[in-house]
Amino acid sequence: MADAGPLMRCYEGSARGRGVETAGWRLCLEHRFPEQRQPYGAGDVPFRDVLRHVGLVLRYFKWWYKKTRIEKKSAFIDLLCAVPLQQIYGCPLGGIGGGTITRGWRGEFCRWQLNPGKYHYETVIADQFTVCLRRKGQTVYQQVLSVEKPNALQGWNWGYCGRYAFYHALYPRAWMVYELPGQNVVLTCRQISPVIPHDYKDSSLPVGVFIWEVENSSDEPVDVSIMFTLQNGTGTKGDGSGGHWNEPFALQDGGERVAGVLLHHCTPVNPFTFAVAAREKAGTVITHLTAFDPAGSGRDVWQDLLQDGKLESPTGKSKQTQKGEVTAAAVCASCTVPARGHGTLELALVWDMPRIHFGSKERLHLRRYTRFFGSNGDAAPALSHYALTHYKEWERKIEAWQKPILEDSQLPSWYKSALFNELYFMTDGGTIWLELPPDCLPQDLQGPGAAQLSHLLPVLREYGRFAYLEGQEYRMYNTYDVHFYASFALVMLWPKLQISLQYDIAVTVLNEDIEPRQYLVCGNTAQVKLKNVVPHDIGDPDDEPWQRVNAYLMHDTANWKDLNLKFVLQVYRDYYLTHDALYLQDMWPVCQAVMESELKFDTDNDGLIENGGIADQTYDAWVVNGASAYCGGLWLAAVRMMCEMAEVLGDTETRQKYGAILQKGKESFERLLWNGKYYNYDSSGSSTSSSIMSDQCAGQWFLGACGLDQKELEVFPKSHIVSALKTIFEKNVMSFAGGTMGAVNGMRPDGVPDTSSVQSSEVWVGVVYALAATMIQEGLVQEGFHTAEGCYRTVWEQLGMAFQTPEAYCEKKVYRSLAYMRPLSIWSMQLALESKARQASSPTPPQKNPLHL
Repeated sequence: MADAGPLMRCYEGSARGRGVETAGWRLCLEHRFPEQRQPYGAGDVPFRDVLRHVGLVLRYFKWWYKKTRIEKKSAFIDLLCAVPLQQIYGCPLGGIGGGTITRGWRGEFCRWQLNPGKYHYETVIADQFTVCLRRKGQTVYQQVLSVEKPNALQGWNWGYCGRYAFYHALYPRAWMVYELPGQNVVLTCRQISPVIPHDYKDSSLPVGVFIWEVENSSDEPVDVSIMFTLQNGTGTKGDGSGGHWNEPFALQDGGERVAGVLLHHCTPVNPFTFAVAAREKAGTVITHLTAFDPAGSGRDVWQDLLQDGKLESPTGKSKQTQKGEVTAAAVCASCTVPARGHGTLELALVWDMPRIHFGSKERLHLRRYTRFFGSNGDAAPALSHYALTHYKEWERKIEAWQKPILEDSQLPSWYKSALFNELYFMTDGGTIWLELPPDCLPQDLQGPGAAQLSHLLPVLREYGRFAYLEGQEYRMYNTYDVHFYASFALVMLWPKLQISLQYDIAVTVLNEDIEPRQYLVCGNTAQVKLKNVVPHDIGDPDDEPWQRVNAYLMHDTANWKDLNLKFVLQVYRDYYLTHDALYLQDMWPVCQAVMESELKFDTDNDGLIENGGIADQTYDAWVVNGASAYCGGLWLAAVRMMCEMAEVLGDTETRQKYGAILQKGKESFERLLWNGKYYNYDSSGSSTSSSIMSDQCAGQWFLGACGLDQKELEVFPKSHIVSALKTIFEKNVMSFAGGTMGAVNGMRPDGVPDTSSVQSSEVWVGVVYALAATMIQEGLVQEGFHTAEGCYRTVWEQLGMAFQTPEAYCEKKVYRSLAYMRPLSIWSMQLALESKARQASSPTPPQKNPLHL
């Protein structure tokens, strides 16, 4: 494990030793295979609830059949074909918004997201690393570094013994350690992706680097070759569509030379080029094989390497594949490692898909990285060269970012793992990061509303458009009720992307879409989008995002109570953390508009909005009626922030208006919902209105994150908040699954989970992390860590869901929606910890001024 540094040692120390042998491999994140999956749904409305209503099932099935079988498109939520659980995934490759390739913990390339928002879950067996060792001119060891024993490529030596391999991941890096049996040689492969906070260039690059460190502990030198083979494609039918071809390349610039093979994948829509490359330097030899048949025995490749530890390196292009044919290429890096010595081989994988269409194929889009490397589809050599000559700088920046957290002895090891590894979704969430066309006008951005935002175009032109899916199974971009939780990762690490996203939401708020649409579950007809209402999402990757918003067809979200509030809360939070006064000025009229729209939900003029007894907030299967702890708390927090923004901007009239509402609403909230220990779920007086909701302090969570929770600034009495959090910890955490699985969403006062809906009896991982952050803010630090630890242990260790954290699970290990956005809220825990550290180090009381992160 040479040069792994403190990052790896810290992570290894927290996980190694608890591993289990799975398929012969020792895995540092324990995977206990659950019983057969019991999928009760893959949608916001759980399928077993839908089944109670035959009419709804028939309506859904009719829509599903038309969408998937006639239109040949993917359902935005597919209740009938959920993604199966595979406990194989590791740290994904690639930067933000250029597509990702996931490499599993056994070394396989097994999850592909190159076309925006679309996933393929195939393991491409030809995509492998192979090691060849030679001593005294003779090959003594040659092995594919995989435990697989496939039917294809049987001329290769498969079946590496997994007892000699270890996997470690700390996103965006991973390490694979191979102890070659009987050879006195240890290989450590460092996998690096350029995911770097506050970096808006390199973080966009579609590249991954593999640094192979070789330790030779024998008394004689050894010649070491690492061969990287890659199929032209992603393991789908498109690989055999014909017209694909490969060619060798070499690029020298600034005294550095890289060489390898380009694999041109020439599909009609979204064509791309792979590059497998290696860095040439003194003592390193790079050879290649331009093309071979990955469906055959592979004997020609194997024997070529076996003969002398190098490949033939033919010149010229390969022939184009015929329909039904597949092709692959190989690149080999070789060096001599002295006795008791050390050597390094550097390889890279690049994919260049610069020009993309979404499913509707209406508009051509350019990815962010094309700003720096061009959009002609010929950037793979330059990207390879850049990656192989800049990865050391990336590692330095990643270490500088992570090191203070990893070396903080006050933080538990599991938290360090969770904090960084949950960030995988920033890139692997179907993420897109697009350039704005240089000739774009305000009216091109969703209509006339854009003209009201003076800094919209400058922001989007400089930082592009950013979007990520609600989940890999929930294919809606920037689902706003969920992004509310996940946004902490964005605003803390790439704040300009959060501001760009907010501008896109603001544009849709100011516009109206008069197109009527039938909602497939409710069966009602409503407008897709109303003016002055925050959308649920900005669209489906199988359609045309931004042009047609609200892909979510389950309910009419115009009447949701939380969307408008979450916009206001994020605007002030973003300003508080970034100092961006121009942003606040632009967003202020939008905040006023959405709050005016929200006021109609205060039906009795008591200063507090009411829920309508329908699906009208993020818990869309857990009905709320009347005043509610969740939406009511968000409302009061948003009103408080309106007062604060009005004061900052000198808007006295608005400050007085919302100040009066706040005073009245605070009294109503306490009178209607406080029961002496916690806030009731709602004020309806139903059999479950006294349920203990784990997310009841969501408004306080945001207020605390913005320094608006102290003394005269507080909205909710501090003693009530602490009492509610202690009750949640006692009931929802410690009385649920022995306190080992986080916080259940709803708990009855007698300590039995609320089963009035599926969602009330679930644990939502992202909500638990937000709850833990709130506890930390309120001084319940140990309770917060214990609460969050239950989720981490359950997901990453017991259920084997590494790098696919679900939205929800139940006590009996039934789960829903793999690979979900909301768990990025763990970064709010880090913000809470940093804020407390600042308060402890400063004798002065917290001020209203924004924080520098």
